[in-house]
Amino acid sequence: MTPTVDPERAARRIAAARAYVDALVSHDPSRVSLHPECTRTELGLRTGRSGAHISRGLLRAPQFRLIHRISDFTAEVDGHTVSTRFWVHVRPKALGLAAQVTETFVVDEDYRIRKIVARFGVPRRKG
Repeated sequence: MTPTVDPERAARRIAAARAYVDALVSHDPSRVSLHPECTRTELGLRTGRSGAHISRGLLRAPQFRLIHRISDFTAEVDGHTVSTRFWVHVRPKALGLAAQVTETFVVDEDYRIRKIVARFGVPRRKG
């Protein structure tokens, strides 16, 4: 967190990003505050064209159904941007596979996510 960021605002922006990350596991987007014009880009490809589209994806998309746990979540705030890093653990659990993910969120003054940019590594064994 940069020293010029108001700690309360930073915490609320992190909470908005964390709600999204938690929804990757719960498949329940009801606590995720997405701006109607929110977009999501994954590895350079647009995978979310609106807040409603992204919300439906969290609820039903098969690629998110593979995720069973998130670990080692960290977040930093710079203005309206929240940069996160975490591991996604995927099914089948017995394989112990996880991939490191970095997601950047732009969170507006109303603490709604306006933009998500995701990058992730190749899954590997991680306990």
